[in-house]
Amino acid sequence: MLSAARLPGWMRTIALFCLALALASPPAAANPLQPHAPLETSRAAGRETGLPVPRFVSLKSREARMRVGPSLDYGTQWVYQVAGLPVEITAEYGNWRQIRDCDGVTGWMHRALLSSSRTALVGPWIASTVPIRAAPAATAAILANLTARVRLGVHSCDGTWCSVEVPGHRLEGFVRQAALWGVYPNEKIM
Repeated sequence: MLSAARLPGWMRTIALFCLALALASPPAAANPLQPHAPLETSRAAGRETGLPVPRFVSLKSREARMRVGPSLDYGTQWVYQVAGLPVEITAEYGNWRQIRDCDGVTGWMHRALLSSSRTALVGPWIASTVPIRAAPAATAAILANLTARVRLGVHSCDGTWCSVEVPGHRLEGFVRQAALWGVYPNEKIM
């Protein structure tokens, strides 16, 4: 194991900064990947758009850079290479949106890279497959079984079931809302 004293000065500074940041962060939820219904008091209007915050959106671009801060002056933290990936907006600042992905990674992205089109992923926390059904009922025929992180287009949700499609596979059906990351529990989408 390498001790901090043996690291070059600049690496030691970064290591100490990361340690301080980790110690200052609030403890993680029991399952940070699973969405929680935002409390009505926490769904305040965004300071720039007036839309609810937090809220889910999707990536518009095939290449979208998440930055450390709300400006091009900040370094790139992550590069997403899949259009339609759902992300959660947690704050607004000018033309920048603070987002969180399904893995709990947070950073800033320019609003031009985001779309209001709703998409979802089969929950990354799900260990088994999730059925996509022919109708919104637990007894309806199973059209396919989906694994965790399969990306879906969301047409509507009634609070229990979501009407979805699997992009590029001509497959449409219904999935239990609780099995999706990209929609809040009990959220209605028309």
